[in-house]
Amino acid sequence: MLFAVICTDKPDGMPIRLANRPAHLDWLKAAGARIKLAGPFLTQDGQAMTGSLLVIEADSEPAVRELAAQDPYAVAGLFTRVEFKPWRWVIGAPSEG
Repeated sequence: MLFAVICTDKPDGMPIRLANRPAHLDWLKAAGARIKLAGPFLTQDGQAMTGSLLVIEADSEPAVRELAAQDPYAVAGLFTRVEFKPWRWVIGAPSEG
């Protein structure tokens, strides 16, 4: 099953994000095929990151929560809020290609 993980940064989180970005990118790579897509939310002008969206494949929400808790951004306390929502990939799914 797929889950959307929607993370909202603290208002003053940019220094935390930048300091932990290399470790975060390494974590994403290490998770392999479990993470189907990932990227930051941006300010209206596109100049700053304000959160993250990940789509993670897992057997259950507890498994997604466990994986997401290992994200260096989460460990560093970057997020004020994290939402976990079951998600279905309909348009643009890799199986369409």
